Amino acid sequence: MFTGIIEAVGAVKSLSPTGGDLRFVIDSGDLDMSDVQIGDSIAVNGVCLTVVELDTSSFAADVSNETIAVTSLQGLKTGSAVNLEKAMLPTTRMGGHLVSGHVDGLGTVVSKSGDARSIRLEIEVPTGLKKYIAVKGSICIDGTSLTVNSVDDCIVGLNIVPHTQERTVIQHYARGSRVNLEVDLVARYLETLLLNMDDSDKGKLDLAMLTRTGFLK
Repeated sequence: MFTGIIEAVGAVKSLSPTGGDLRFVIDSGDLDMSDVQIGDSIAVNGVCLTVVELDTSSFAADVSNETIAVTSLQGLKTGSAVNLEKAMLPTTRMGGHLVSGHVDGLGTVVSKSGDARSIRLEIEVPTGLKKYIAVKGSICIDGTSLTVNSVDDCIVGLNIVPHTQERTVIQHYARGSRVNLEVDLVARYLETLLLNMDDSDKGKLDLAMLTRTGFLK
């Protein structure tokens, strides 16, 4: 599990075909590698990867064809900047929100503009994901925990404050950039709960009750 608070921006050092898929070697940048061990998880642009080799300034991870096909890792090349976050500890401050590192889909940046000192981003999300996204709720973009400011059909609006601009790969986004999306886990679990309720339970928990109590709008 992760928090969506990016710890460092690294870079792809190399990509090499290995046994039919790919091995990525990532320059860890300012990420503290002193407590990282083989088998640990590190989120790379929001994708949970397992460390298979490491030294003081880099680590290697194997990436399956499935992961390449369904995430923005497919567009990385040598030198590409990537967001990095180590798996959270029990003592970690929950500065963002609970993030699994399992990408739900790919979004596309449709606009990027200035908004005082912030950047205003609009990202088009797949139709199947929009039901999980709520205004003032959380969404994870390339591993970064962000607050949703607006939802207009499949277009999600976000404001990126200066600190986040400087500390993440969002500074490199342009119109057409493809980004990894992970929706809020609570929305996922809530949907599963509602879809799998017995008839005897449906009077106790339904969409009307959730709306009355402020969970839905």
